Amino acid sequence: MQIEKQRKIIHIDMDAFYASVEQRDRPEYRNKPVIVGGSPNSRGVVCTASYEARKFGVRSAMPCSKAFRLCPSGIFIPPRFEVYRQVSKEIHRIFHEYTDLVEPLSLDEAYLDVTENKVGAEKAMRVAREIKTKIFQTTKLSASAGVSNCKFIAKVASGMNKPDGLTLIAPDKVLSFLEELNIENFPGIGRVGATRMKRLGIERGKDLQKFSEAELVKLFGKFGVFLHKIAFGIDEREVKPYRTRKSIGAENTFAKDISGKENLMKELSKIEETLWNRIQKAKAYGKTLTLKVKFHDFRTHSKSQSFSSYLKNREELKKEALILLENSEAEEEPVRLLGLSISHLDIEEEEKEAAQLELPF
Repeated sequence: MQIEKQRKIIHIDMDAFYASVEQRDRPEYRNKPVIVGGSPNSRGVVCTASYEARKFGVRSAMPCSKAFRLCPSGIFIPPRFEVYRQVSKEIHRIFHEYTDLVEPLSLDEAYLDVTENKVGAEKAMRVAREIKTKIFQTTKLSASAGVSNCKFIAKVASGMNKPDGLTLIAPDKVLSFLEELNIENFPGIGRVGATRMKRLGIERGKDLQKFSEAELVKLFGKFGVFLHKIAFGIDEREVKPYRTRKSIGAENTFAKDISGKENLMKELSKIEETLWNRIQKAKAYGKTLTLKVKFHDFRTHSKSQSFSSYLKNREELKKEALILLENSEAEEEPVRLLGLSISHLDIEEEEKEAAQLELPF
């Protein structure tokens, strides 16, 4: 009987990618707080902040006005997506020198399965180290890499020693690693979910491991099955090569549950604006609009509407989003998350390769 090989997964994450490209191309910006996004007096959000800006508390997706309050000396730069896409292509060419099992998550982030690889390397750490070196030699940019036997652990590992990190979580160390991992670092949980879990006494992986699958399903529905698996490092998801993106989405998890039509409409308007900006950036229009509502008890409700032509008008998108909200169950109970997405996309052919993927919500 043939013994199945232990998987070797690498997660590569470029360090402050957009901001680092700007600092590379503009030497006068090096070692200074660079904030890529809208202007300080706009309603735009931060795309990426350099590590110098992060010291002031500036983070991705933060309103630019807040970023300016935190870091008045910040250098605000509009994004140059065409440049970032070209650099991303250079990086992906390097990935494919080692394996064709490359799954991009965005322009600056990808999973690689190097269990079998083109250079015949036995150790994934060697491959990760070589890739990091080649990326720097080619682009003058640093990347962080996480190495493990599954996607979830590799992704967590890549964020542990940034910037320019290289972290291995060996298979025999996974359980002990997860025992001490903060619950907010587990996939799909986030800050708000972590707050609820902490009220249940779940602060670290070892606390989550005490619950049976049945208990987690009772508390969190279907998500409980997933939670039980990842608590013990079981992540069988394969690294899937790039597929044309199927949808574009935007969502917001609220610090406190919201209720009432006026509050829901106000939050939906913000989400619609973010979605429209992403549609414009991707140059992709869709025929199906979907509203997602997650209630206080983690139950999820969604409602979709399909159209005969593509939604290419912002006002039309806004109007249809409000109609979906009015026809949903959102007003019946407190809401912890709202989301909007478009699907059945018409993406310009030249954009397909470079378009950033969104994690499905």
